[in-house]
Amino acid sequence: MPDPLAEMTFAVCVANDGCDDLSTGMLYRVLPDEGASVEGLLRVIDDSGEDYLYPSTRFVVVEVPEAEVPKLLAISSANVA
Repeated sequence: MPDPLAEMTFAVCVANDGCDDLSTGMLYRVLPDEGASVEGLLRVIDDSGEDYLYPSTRFVVVEVPEAEVPKLLAISSANVA
């Protein structure tokens, strides 16, 4: 059975383009969405705590070592309003 933590993706926002629910320089969790990917979009859990589609050009996807994923998930859930 695949490890769900190994398949988690994160991205750094590099351009919020006036979007109030994204912060430049922040790390966001990316949810799998093949349909969105084909359209050049990423499904991101934004500052509101909800997942929305954003242009992938607003982000740089980063590799996170599997051992560090639980730490990122813990701080991200603590920082959602």
